[in-house]
Amino acid sequence: MFDLYVVTDEKLSKGRSNVEIARLAYEGGADVVQLRMKNASKEAMIKDALAIQELADDFSRFFIVNDNVEVALESGADGVHLGQSDMPIEKAIEILGDDKIIGISANTVETAMDAKEKGATYIGVGSIFTTATKPDADQGIGLDAIYKIHEAVDIPLVAIGGINLGNVQEVIRAGADAAAVVSAVVSQDDVRKAAHDLKELIIKARL
Repeated sequence: MFDLYVVTDEKLSKGRSNVEIARLAYEGGADVVQLRMKNASKEAMIKDALAIQELADDFSRFFIVNDNVEVALESGADGVHLGQSDMPIEKAIEILGDDKIIGISANTVETAMDAKEKGATYIGVGSIFTTATKPDADQGIGLDAIYKIHEAVDIPLVAIGGINLGNVQEVIRAGADAAAVVSAVVSQDDVRKAAHDLKELIIKARL
């Protein structure tokens, strides 16, 4: 489904906009970009979402909105990613339709199985390693969490949290289908190259 999954964060992107980050990430080989704009207005999110969706179409890649189902619907995004405390999966499917991607954060076998049963398209697992990018997330749950969830559910797993060039292959070998990154791409001087290098390592890890 995916190999490299890039999450935007303008606070970490060295002055570059979400749209610019998305363009460079797609150029580097990212399969999907998730727009994450915590505390932004709906109008601001829709503006960026429409622009990124256009890029995704141009590159024949995927575009996902974080948390906000309404923005995903209005921008024509490929789907939405929801946390455990966000809108219930069933409601999101009702609004977006069952042909859209619904990603769910789940760090235990139980929550992952529940998400799958309710219709999730993929499971987001993390934070695998300790990260400052999302301090409210469970920190450093480790590679073993990927392995256990991979054994329990048969939908794709997207690992996130502290993933970089030095550990991305470990994550894939532990059972993740894709690696999601923030700072390892958006904070780099050459975003395009950072995405390219990560994608290359992910593909090599499967050989």
